[in-house]
Amino acid sequence: MKKKYVLDTNVLLHDPECLFNFQDNDIILPAVVIEEIDEKKRDNDEVGRNARKVARILDELRKRGKLSDGVSLDGGGTLKVELNHRAMDCLKEVFFDASNDNRILAVALNLRDEELKKENPMPVVLVSKDVILRVKADSFGLAAEDYLSDKTVQYSDIYTGFMELKVYPSVIDEFYMERGILLQDLASNLGSSVKFYPNQYVILKDELGSSKSAVARYDLASDSLKPLIVPGEGVWGVTPRNAQQKMALDLLLNDNVLLVTLTGRAGTGKTLLALAAGLLKTQDERVYSKLLVARPVVPMGKDLGYLPGDKNEKLRPWMQPIYDNMEYLFSGKKNMKIDDIIVGLKNIEIEALTYIRGRSIPHQFIIIDEAQNLTRHEVKTIISRVGEGSKIVLIGDPEQIDNPYLDSSSNGLTQVVEAFKEQPLAGHVMLVKGERSKLAELAAGLL
Repeated sequence: MKKKYVLDTNVLLHDPECLFNFQDNDIILPAVVIEEIDEKKRDNDEVGRNARKVARILDELRKRGKLSDGVSLDGGGTLKVELNHRAMDCLKEVFFDASNDNRILAVALNLRDEELKKENPMPVVLVSKDVILRVKADSFGLAAEDYLSDKTVQYSDIYTGFMELKVYPSVIDEFYMERGILLQDLASNLGSSVKFYPNQYVILKDELGSSKSAVARYDLASDSLKPLIVPGEGVWGVTPRNAQQKMALDLLLNDNVLLVTLTGRAGTGKTLLALAAGLLKTQDERVYSKLLVARPVVPMGKDLGYLPGDKNEKLRPWMQPIYDNMEYLFSGKKNMKIDDIIVGLKNIEIEALTYIRGRSIPHQFIIIDEAQNLTRHEVKTIISRVGEGSKIVLIGDPEQIDNPYLDSSSNGLTQVVEAFKEQPLAGHVMLVKGERSKLAELAAGLL
């Protein structure tokens, strides 16, 4: 059955292409939505760019007719800018404020009431990424939904990058002696539904209950499980403390894996492991000419506002977590301030993501921290900057998002994990155990 979808402004600002994702249903844009798009079009951030793109799309659709009368869409539905149905009578006894959200809600409610008077009424659904607006709609008995077209998977179902497999102890012994094992030799242990992704990790455990175990990586080319390449003495003073950290370091040190994604709660060691591997590959092995570390400038809580100083001084508060990790890694090697060390080395660059757009980055080890605050489009822009001979590492915690337009399922990092899990040049690990301190791990679990 066809439906009428009333779209909130935040849906368009989140995904300008959303107008083409409602199949043969009718799309209603309240006039106030056009006003809000107009207010955002001058912004220089991702929201501003999306607002301008929405404006261009609407301008192109004007060629098909008057938007206030409704124009046809390629999927079979229609798009209409709604100038009527604005009366606030349906809300005034409950919500007194004529805010933009309430004006959008009023349009949806008036359209629903009008449809209910017809012989074959069309369902009216309000689509918004604003949870409170959806709650308001529900209180009036109006159907309300989140925009889900951009969500490939719920975060609880995201690909973790590893699995456990129960095997006979003789299989584990063979794995250690032969430095690997073919999947065909594990046929008796594999169910018909077991699927291995390229560079997925497998924790082999003794099915008889002993403590014997092994950690392996699936190699697609040889269709076998291979041992990890993590140095026993660690990397730059960092020694992995659990199985997932060993997996992460193995991916970071593997030059054939050009895209690495690491997710996990705060304190699981994502950034520290990535920086240690980057320093090894650039300073010691010279596989890459430069280490580039960047993170989005998205505040947690209230914005700091304008900061004094030059570019480096302005960025320092945002980049401080990176400097903290760098200081730890260099603490046993050089008795100097971390700023002087970085300036002296020349081939370490710490930047805000604002300055990456438009660049081509060849032969570099690139680390993007806090990638969960990036949209799918921003992540695409960043990865498409990667030049020949470069490796990129995306790090973040999809459960800690400061971007108001994203959630744990729609953010760019989660999208990359799911989109690249079948690609041989990519690898992913979800780190599950905090190693920062007992207190930090306890806080991550309880709070």
